[in-house]
Amino acid sequence: MITLILATRNKHKVGEIRAILEPGCRCLSLDGSNQPLVKEDAATFAGNASKKAIALARCLTPRRNPQFQSNSLFVLADDSGLEVDALNGAPGVYSARFAAVDTGHSGNSTDAENNQKLLRLLKDVPAEKRTARFLCVLALAPVVDAQPKPASPVCYADEVELQVELFEGVCEGRILFEARGSEGFGYDPLFVPTGYQCSFAELGEVEKNHLSHRAKALEKLKQRLETVHK
Repeated sequence: MITLILATRNKHKVGEIRAILEPGCRCLSLDGSNQPLVKEDAATFAGNASKKAIALARCLTPRRNPQFQSNSLFVLADDSGLEVDALNGAPGVYSARFAAVDTGHSGNSTDAENNQKLLRLLKDVPAEKRTARFLCVLALAPVVDAQPKPASPVCYADEVELQVELFEGVCEGRILFEARGSEGFGYDPLFVPTGYQCSFAELGEVEKNHLSHRAKALEKLKQRLETVHK
């Protein structure tokens, strides 16, 4: 069976990933202290997801961790966020720390702080111009045995980096004028997917897992993992 090591400390994301991929593969969530701290400073979701996947895959090489000897062992990382058209695509890669950017803090903001800032910036934007989308990029990196680097760093591209695969999912929708619903996390109470009248936070986990950006990316990943056994 394929084993995925999830490169996230977000329990909500872990639950969503497991709900879609298990029991077809085993999804393991490491304790946060066992995961490398990665500075998410890339300009794209793909860049940040790749950085996280590669960093953890390098830490889990069989040479360093004898318990990981499977030929079907991968690290799965994601980066995702909200893009609002009226804000020229913001918050984008800054979605998790949208409010913190104003204070100069490097850590993430709370969901409430991010939602409050979003509503404040959109206060005078009419309903027809509140279009937005959730976007998710998953990065799948194999866990391989570490090999010594050659003398010239210019010629060096390690095996993990070369084998990273990306899977993207997008969910179009619009931003409400006030939060609705108590399920979900992040911007879910403010986001209504196209074709629906309920926010993500009102739809519930089962329905959301059919529609969300992460669900769409995970379905693409699921199809890819099925080919590993063939």
